[in-house]
Amino acid sequence: MNKLANIYRLGIKELRGLAHDKILAFFIIWAFSAGIYTAASAASRELHNAPIAVVDEDNSALSSRIINAFYGPYFNTPQLIGLNDIDPNMDQGTYTFVLDIPPHFSRDVQAGKTPDIQVNIDATRMTQAFIGATYIQNIIVRELAEFTRDSSSGFELPISLNTSVKFNPNLTGSWYGAVMELINNVTLLSIILTGAALIREREHGTIEHLLVMPISAAEVMLAKVWSMGLVVLIAAGLSLYIVIKGALAVPIIGSVPLFMFGALLHLFATTSIGIFLGTIARNMPQLGILMILVILPLQMLSGAITPRESMPDIVQNIMLIAPTTHFVNLSQAILYRGAGLDVVWPQFIAIIAIGAVFFMLALALFRRSLAASR
Repeated sequence: MNKLANIYRLGIKELRGLAHDKILAFFIIWAFSAGIYTAASAASRELHNAPIAVVDEDNSALSSRIINAFYGPYFNTPQLIGLNDIDPNMDQGTYTFVLDIPPHFSRDVQAGKTPDIQVNIDATRMTQAFIGATYIQNIIVRELAEFTRDSSSGFELPISLNTSVKFNPNLTGSWYGAVMELINNVTLLSIILTGAALIREREHGTIEHLLVMPISAAEVMLAKVWSMGLVVLIAAGLSLYIVIKGALAVPIIGSVPLFMFGALLHLFATTSIGIFLGTIARNMPQLGILMILVILPLQMLSGAITPRESMPDIVQNIMLIAPTTHFVNLSQAILYRGAGLDVVWPQFIAIIAIGAVFFMLALALFRRSLAASR
């Protein structure tokens, strides 16, 4: 009971210290409110109002049909330009896409030939260029199929393709971006807060006070883990209801309490990582450099930004020792697909095991650091 009381009182001390740190407090509020909102709504992950121009050298019904097929919200209204205007406008960045429909295009199509449409793409706008090329190809193929079918003898294929998108029928980018930003911020803030709490002890000289008190290194660590983890957990819960479900109107299908329990287990692992980094670093600038080396792989290779299946096998296998990989997996399964405990329990077990390993490593390093300070 004395040990639990020590852990509780030390945790309250950490919360009071955080309350007096205005910069970190503002950072927490921003990260779980405006940070999530802007990341989900401002940074578009789909094609939206892409500037496009067309050089119509055919001037036929088919070329007009293709031009009119490009409309909002994916594309701006296509602008008709001359052949000599392509390079100057592309160099100035006026258009992302320029289509060149060659002469006699409609006649060649009706004759059964395979004429080409040149598509000029400004690849410096990487996201729009990659997605837009696929959109343009699909639009042209669709219009050509309908045109040739209308001009034929009326023969229709006996089958048709109907696409059904699950979990996000309209492919709204903010639905995905909001939840992934929340997951990333849970990892980022938990590591920063615990690492900063330990460095704050060292910079303020209170670490020497702890050395003369009848408390163990494990009690000090557990106090920082529960206090900083509690702050992040409460902020994440409020953000989920107020920002994601409220302001962004993202539908949450699964069990929020189950997700919060998974976040709690994840926080045990990430706060241990924060203490590990805080023990290695001697000041905040050093912690910032270490954070760059740790956070970027944890976020970029966990599956939150790009699917793990698109990564090399060796990267996928290495990232299995990272708690973020399993947390992203269980979060997507619960919040998007409504998965229950019977589906995500392997991820829960993996996070517990990884958290225990990181906690023991951090504890051993922290004990050595305290012994060297005596």
